Amino acid sequence: MKKSLFLITIIFIFSFSVLEKKKITIFMAGDSTMSIKDSKAFPETGWGMPFIHFWDSTVTVVNKAKNGRSTKTFISEGLWQSIMNEAKEGDYVIIQFGHNDESKTKQERYATPDTFKMNLTKFISETRAKKAIPILFTPVSRRKFDKVGNAVETHAEYSALVKEVANEQKVIFFDLDEKSRALYQKFGAENSKWLFLQLQTGEHPNYPDGKEDNTHFNELGARLIAQLILSEIQTLIPDLAERIIKLKK
Repeated sequence: MKKSLFLITIIFIFSFSVLEKKKITIFMAGDSTMSIKDSKAFPETGWGMPFIHFWDSTVTVVNKAKNGRSTKTFISEGLWQSIMNEAKEGDYVIIQFGHNDESKTKQERYATPDTFKMNLTKFISETRAKKAIPILFTPVSRRKFDKVGNAVETHAEYSALVKEVANEQKVIFFDLDEKSRALYQKFGAENSKWLFLQLQTGEHPNYPDGKEDNTHFNELGARLIAQLILSEIQTLIPDLAERIIKLKK
């Protein structure tokens, strides 16, 4: 009888703990470095694609990132509003822009430094108005090395702007630019190519003429960036950390 009561108590406590964990959504707002790719683009892979596989059943990931988008076009095309239409209290919104905002040669995407900061502030304030939690990222680094093999900055101005907004708004902040660059440094100037969309002529049917891309990841690069981010989440966001599965530190 005592054994039965003990088992019933354990089952009750376990059931209560499962029910207590609220289901949430993680929204992703960003550009091609994190977006979901069409099959015709493979092996190009946004880091948001493997990111979805590391969460327990209480988390839904909605990746709204899209190729070529800046904060400016993410707003003008209604992508940001689509997140706000769906977000609810307790959800999280990952915000990662900069690659296209800083592109002065593409005026439809380009956001001046002041506009960039204004747009990021808008994202944060509107997310908070929905009682959701914004997470601000610097843009993930491109692959670039100097003559002596040091990974160098590729977003110095716009990463600094993201940091300014993060400090001003007291928001959860990941310096993905710095941390991704450190990852490339571990691989080195030559071996870091293994993380990117780097293909020889005839190596892949989607790219018969080959491809030398130091911005977009292949499957390995996307997964390692996703794992890097998940490791940071484990440290900085306890509510999300307890929902992560299949991650070895």
